[in-house]
Amino acid sequence: MNGLQQQIRMFEHFLEFERRSSSNTVSSYVRDVRQFADYFIKRNIRTFAEVSPIIVSEYVKDLQESGKSDSTVIRAIASLKCFYNFLMQRNEIVSNPIKSIVPPKAKRKLPEILTSKEVDLLLAQPKSVDSKGYRDRAMLEVLYATGIRVSELIALNVTDVNLSGSFLKCSGSGKERIIPLYPAAVRAVSDYINFARSQLILNPNEPALFVNINGKRMTRQGFWKIIKYYQEKANIKKEITPHTLRHSFAIHLLENGADLRSIQEMLGHVDISSTQFYSNLVKQRLREVYNKYHPRAN
Repeated sequence: MNGLQQQIRMFEHFLEFERRSSSNTVSSYVRDVRQFADYFIKRNIRTFAEVSPIIVSEYVKDLQESGKSDSTVIRAIASLKCFYNFLMQRNEIVSNPIKSIVPPKAKRKLPEILTSKEVDLLLAQPKSVDSKGYRDRAMLEVLYATGIRVSELIALNVTDVNLSGSFLKCSGSGKERIIPLYPAAVRAVSDYINFARSQLILNPNEPALFVNINGKRMTRQGFWKIIKYYQEKANIKKEITPHTLRHSFAIHLLENGADLRSIQEMLGHVDISSTQFYSNLVKQRLREVYNKYHPRAN
């Protein structure tokens, strides 16, 4: 094993066992460092210590000109900064060539927003003819009724739902919040609990509200497959993600006159600026409609 490979392997061990980074972070950071090493080796540089700030700047420019997204470039810089900090801490280099590199600002991608008709079409796809149909209808209705995150949806327990009071308790973002449920969502959850959940669970003491076909708590990956399946069935061309119904929930409330503070509370945003983004998006959409359809706008 040569010096470069040994340093990268030690870095990988550091991420795994000292920083306890996720497997995705470890693999992406190590991959970024290896790609950078391949880059400077082709320029007759043999060690990480020989790399200059100019070489790093050229590498970043090369990534951008090759069509890499801003998020990819930002992550590559973060990977290299972490790696060079690691080398500095171990006294394997005397200067950090990436210290002064400023990553590009990531452009915030506007989320896909479903129209009310598209939401109705999507929610109508699960058919209450079997246990999975009851479950899927309830999950989609709860997401659109409350705007909760998918992680919060799958973390719900049976005891978090109060059907008689038409609300649920959500414990995401570090504090509990109470969110109303509209009648159709109450019916969907009630039907699921009464007619389907007992057929899916294996352990009668299972606390999870929504479970998979193995009787265990639903996973993010499992729900992702569910929502993509119904998107295709509904023939909706927009790129729907598990977060799409959350975005649509916020936009539709704003468009119908809800105030930002109430939406902030329901979404569980700590900072009002996160909710303000939806307000700005509504204004942008109104401007686009105005410019497109007003006879004197152009």
